Amino acid sequence: MALESLIAGFKALCATLPDRRRGENTVYDMTDICMAAFSVFFMQSPSFLALQTALQRGRGTSNCQTLFGMERIPTDNHIRTMLDPVPPETLFTMFDTTLATLEAGGGLASFQRLGGHVLIALDGTEYFCSQKLSCESCSERKRANGKIEHFHAMVSAALVAPGHERALPLEPEFVTPQDGSEKQDCEARPRTAGLQQIGLNMRV
Repeated sequence: MALESLIAGFKALCATLPDRRRGENTVYDMTDICMAAFSVFFMQSPSFLALQTALQRGRGTSNCQTLFGMERIPTDNHIRTMLDPVPPETLFTMFDTTLATLEAGGGLASFQRLGGHVLIALDGTEYFCSQKLSCESCSERKRANGKIEHFHAMVSAALVAPGHERALPLEPEFVTPQDGSEKQDCEARPRTAGLQQIGLNMRV
């Protein structure tokens, strides 16, 4: 089935994520850490990992093991510690893989309209903001009180269709300061998401 194939592909990708631990007696491998983070979004429950830990203690197994093939369930703090330094681009190949898998199984036909076209919705969103923390990829803005805010933003794209209850996310485009530019992308020329050819036999 497509779901099992995609989960297996995602697990394989998780195994390649950079692991900054060196010479430690690690309890959790990167696959379990990454799959644990993914499981929260998959099940759309902020308490999912806590519930699975309780199930594992009470019944000896959990959905994390049966559905995602995880061996151990790490804590929330450990997941954040290990995944925060991982560049998001490391996971971008899964967007194309997912779309290609769905197309091969006929899952994209319901998104096509008007002779095989698909509708792509774009939306800008801000996902980090701080007056104390910043990095070289942060954009900046000055508030009326004179304080500087550092923030991260991105343009998100998704395949949508009228009457369809689901949306298929595409590779996002992160807004970052450009060398030699006086204005930030968010001020002057917001870039559209990475809508390069995705190898699908459809017209966009």
